[in-house]
Amino acid sequence: MSRRGFTLVELLTVIGIIAVLAAIIFPVFARARASARRTQCISNLKQLGQALEMYSSDHDDLYPFAIDAPDKYCPQIWDGFPQWQAWIPWMQQYSDVLQPYVKNREVFHCMSDRGYDFLEGTPYPLSARPSAFEAHGSSYHWRTEVAFAHLGPSLLADPVATNILMDGSGSWHGGNSYEAGRWDVLFGDGHVKNINARQLDEAWYTPVQ
Repeated sequence: MSRRGFTLVELLTVIGIIAVLAAIIFPVFARARASARRTQCISNLKQLGQALEMYSSDHDDLYPFAIDAPDKYCPQIWDGFPQWQAWIPWMQQYSDVLQPYVKNREVFHCMSDRGYDFLEGTPYPLSARPSAFEAHGSSYHWRTEVAFAHLGPSLLADPVATNILMDGSGSWHGGNSYEAGRWDVLFGDGHVKNINARQLDEAWYTPVQ
């Protein structure tokens, strides 16, 4: 008996169908992976919120008197507050202070963390490669103002609207520009939300006291 193989037209048809299916399926997989990473990032921030609650319970309802990498390596962001700026060389990083309350360093690691070259929203170079977590021990930035002001969760003027911890870059969960970015943010009342640039700006301008 003779056996007939595929013709060139049949092979091209099959390849074309596979290419169309791949074009449809791959973006779906990419979105699913991004969603899973965002979910894990939100879980990390919720755990860090619990760690902050435990810390404050042990320290007279105060947040850690600590800084993050931008404060340490770009202290000029506090030029308008020289009294606070003078404290920075003597302060620990918040991730080190919270370590006894989280046990696992990976809680400070956003899986979407691709690093950055400049402190977001400023002209200041700050290398965080290959990721902010690997370079500085945390993917998240700390609203150090609450530490400088000696505040805690119950002392915030508007905890629901006050950002406490947030992604180091909006490009990790959003577009490549600040306006297109999205950030996972821990607020003072303990809730975590993925927000856009306008909402982040509103949170930053929320008075802490």
